[in-house]
Formats: sequence, C-alpha cells, structure tokens
Amino acid sequence: MVATDQSCMRKVLIRFLPLLLICYIVSYLDRVNVGYAALTMNQDLGLSNAAFGLGAGLFFITYFAFEIPSNIALKHFGARRWIARIMLTWGLLSGAMAFVDGEKSFYAVRLLLGAAEAGFFPGIIFFLTLWVPSRWRASFVGTFMVAVPMASVLGAPISAFLINSSGLWGLASWQTMFVVESVPAIFLAFVVFKVLRDKPEDAEWLSDEEKRWLKSTLAAEHSLGGEHEHENVGVVLKTPQIWILAYVYFCLAGISYGLAFFLPLIMKDAHLSIIQTGFATAAPFLIGAIGMVLWGRSSDRRQERRMHALIALGLAVVGLGASVLIPTPMAKIAAFSISAFGLMSALPVFWTLPNLLLKSTVGAAGIAMISSLGNLSGFVQSVLMGVIRDRTGSYGAGLLLIAAIGAMGFFVLLRATRDIPRPEARVGSWTSSTE
Repeated sequence: MVATDQSCMRKVLIRFLPLLLICYIVSYLDRVNVGYAALTMNQDLGLSNAAFGLGAGLFFITYFAFEIPSNIALKHFGARRWIARIMLTWGLLSGAMAFVDGEKSFYAVRLLLGAAEAGFFPGIIFFLTLWVPSRWRASFVGTFMVAVPMASVLGAPISAFLINSSGLWGLASWQTMFVVESVPAIFLAFVVFKVLRDKPEDAEWLSDEEKRWLKSTLAAEHSLGGEHEHENVGVVLKTPQIWILAYVYFCLAGISYGLAFFLPLIMKDAHLSIIQTGFATAAPFLIGAIGMVLWGRSSDRRQERRMHALIALGLAVVGLGASVLIPTPMAKIAAFSISAFGLMSALPVFWTLPNLLLKSTVGAAGIAMISSLGNLSGFVQSVLMGVIRDRTGSYGAGLLLIAAIGAMGFFVLLRATRDIPRPEARVGSWTSSTE
C-alpha cells in the first residue's frame, strides 16, 4: 500500500505542477520577449540601446511597487481568483505592446505590464507553501522554475521565426510576435480559475486521509515557525535576513535578466542571422533547464542547501565573466551555458533559504518583499547595459559589471548562511521515489 504522504504529493504534483509550469513559461516569455522584438523593433521605432534598456527595465518599477499589495490581495481573494486575474491582465497588456509607436508609449506599456504581472511569482511560491510541505518544496519549486529557462528554450526559436517573418494582419514582424505570444496567457487565465484550489480542504481529488495528513503536516510546520508570520509590512522591513536574501536575489535576477534581455542582441552583434540568434539564445537556457531540475533534486536528496546555492551562484558568475574574454561565437555560447547552468541551478535552492534563515514559514508579504526588491535589478542592470552599450559600442563592460555584482552576492550568501545546520538525510522523499 502506498504511504499516505507519497500518494498525496503525487496527486498534488499531477494536479498543479504542469499547469503552473506552463503558466510561468508564458509569464516569463511575455516579460522578456521584448529582447527578441528589439532585433527589429528598435530600428523601426528609432530606439537607442539606452532607450531600449530603460523601457525593458521600467517593467520592474511598477512590478516592485505593486508586488506586495498584489500578494496581500492574493491572500484576501484567494490564489485561484487572483492568479487568474493577474494572467488575464498581463496577457492583454502583453498584446498591447504590438501597438507602441515610440519611446513614450513603449515606456508606458512596459510600466503597465509590470503592474499587471506583479505578484505572480511570489504568489505561486506562497501558493506552494499552502500545499507542499518543506521537505518536498525544493523539488517542486525546481521543477516549477524550470519554466524560466524553458521560456527561452521554446520562446527563442518561436520568437526568432516570427521576427524573421513578414508579419501578419498588416503588422510588422515584431508586432505579430507580441500579439501571438499574448494569446496563451489570456486562455490560461480561465484554466487557472477552474483548476486551482485555495486550500487542501477544497481538493475533491484528495481522500479524507490525505487531506488530514496534508493539513496537519503544514500546520505543524507553521507552528514551528514561531508565534507570527511576516505578514506585516513594517515587520518585514525591519527583518535583516529579508534584506540579505533580497540582495542575493538581486544578484541572481540581474544575471537572469541580463541574459534574457540582451543575449539576443549580443548574438546579433556576433554577426548571426535572426534564426541563428534564436537557436544560439536557446542553447544556454536548455543547459540551465537541465541543471535546475537535477540540482534541485540533489539538494533535496541530501537535504543540503548552502553549498548547492553557493556552487551554483559561483558558476553563474564565472561563466558570465568568461563570456567577455572569449572572442568566438561558439565559445561565447559555451560560457553563457555555464552561466545559465549555475544561475538556473541556484534559483530553486535559493527559495528554500527564507525558512532556514528566518526560522519561520515566510508569509506572502515576506516572499513578495524578497522577490520585488531583488527584481529591481531588472531595472538597474537593464538601464546600465543599454547606456554602457551606447557609450562603449560593446556589451562586454556591462556583462563584467553584472558578474562583479554577482560575485558580491556570492560572498554575502557565504557569510549569511554560515550558521545553517546540515540536516540529517531524510528517507522516503518524493524526489527519490520518482527517480
């Protein structure tokens, strides 16, 4: 007879994970597909590299401003309704990117898109804390977050194909890309509303025994976290560990968005065609997707977080720095692949650290604070990359700057996690049972 915990988690996995994975693929692609559009859009709209970097980065200003309110609203209205709302509005605004006609409208729609998408990722992470006990969470988060590289693995060739086309419905190729890639988010909003459930008690597909086990396990974890959760924004702002985690995530997100927004343009500067650029951009993220799943499972199997996070972040920094020193396109792709492997491997392990460092189950506001502060790197580093490219004629100095910031994050994480105890190896994990 299959143990209650194993059968319950398999059902949760099958019910939620494929849908959430697809949703996050669509989310991330709609966030960063502006990098592929830039291959022709910048010339059509007369955008400089600095203007493009500013527009790409403005997304994160409103994303930051609305993320905590969005996640408080998520807890009030329930994950099912609020996540569906987020997806519907971001889908509509992603399609609206097709109709920008200059710098001002480009900036305006990117700001609106950031506000619309605010709260989606931390909302999903918080949703998982309501359904997935901590010992399974790195595997779940790692599999869910494989959407980040998979968005580029799948999206890069598709976006390149659309950009290389003659366009549809009288639209330019980059406009066609925005319209086509906005449709899945709108459709999935209705699927999310139908499929998600706000709490285990609402899951008609779990047995009564499984509901009792899941509810009691999650309640026990919350009780071990202390007398309160970090739901009060004032308390969150006064918690030093949250600022430390936010800075480390700032470094990780900076590398992620540096690759997502500018790798297509970097490959284009290497004199590749648009189609070649699409596949060259996809390759590092495919390596990253493999690393993300395997590294998360390794961390869960060993119940070790600190060294898994540090080694992965170190690889991300080294690979990014090496890409500047290597002249040939194929060698650059190899260096970017090392960086993507480290980056994507670090992400799922990173999101297990808040509970360890805070000695508490982090509430929606705490997760949102880490995510929103960290994601500001998408603004800061996009602007810097664009300005540096205009002034130097190369992306090399910008990549080195991102790598240096990442190196600082490595040492901050090294010090911040020095007191994390090494847990005893566990037996009968979901990860080991599915391999």
